[in-house]
Amino acid sequence: MKKFSAVLLLVCAFGFVSAQNLQVHYDMGEDRNYVTTTFEMFKPDQWGSTFIFVDFDYNADFGNSVSFAYMEISRALKFWDSPWAAQIEYNGGTYINDAWLTGAQYTWNNADYSKIFTLQGLFKHIKAPEGGDAQNGFQLTGVWALQLLEGKVTFSGFADFWKQEIGWGANTTDYVFLTEPQLWYNFGQHFSAGTEIELANNFTVEGFKVCPTLAVKWNF
Repeated sequence: MKKFSAVLLLVCAFGFVSAQNLQVHYDMGEDRNYVTTTFEMFKPDQWGSTFIFVDFDYNADFGNSVSFAYMEISRALKFWDSPWAAQIEYNGGTYINDAWLTGAQYTWNNADYSKIFTLQGLFKHIKAPEGGDAQNGFQLTGVWALQLLEGKVTFSGFADFWKQEIGWGANTTDYVFLTEPQLWYNFGQHFSAGTEIELANNFTVEGFKVCPTLAVKWNF
């Protein structure tokens, strides 16, 4: 459930101190048809960078109030001149067990920073649910940002693949995949409109699911 706008990495590349944005998505996935808001903040400093985001779903079945909340905070530590950085991360939310992750990330970019790709390899500890056991596994994360048509169009997103034993009735799965590519048309420095498509396998529901959205974004 992570909407990591990889384009925020560009902010660091172009030398801005920090960046925040607010996204409003209308989710058109099966059995969804509700609004999700996402707030993101990315701030680099002399020791690395911090990324925070919070998701809220507003489901009509709950009187259009907050029916689901999810947050993530990650810290990249870098005291050296290298594409490698150490990474520590926390994520959790409603109906989702808290998880701690630690590992390393590698970042590649072209000369003008119009293309950026980051790959993370992480150890993942998932807190024990009530009556259950904690789990230890791994997570691989890829994040990308492409600026097209002289910055008018941004193609960004992430892909996560991790190990987690999940039971679906009589069935059990050991692995989960989630990717959320986003395509934005940038009307100016602040306002963008576009779409996000969530492609997931064994994430919140058994099997493969596609959930597209229509969205607007305001960059502060």
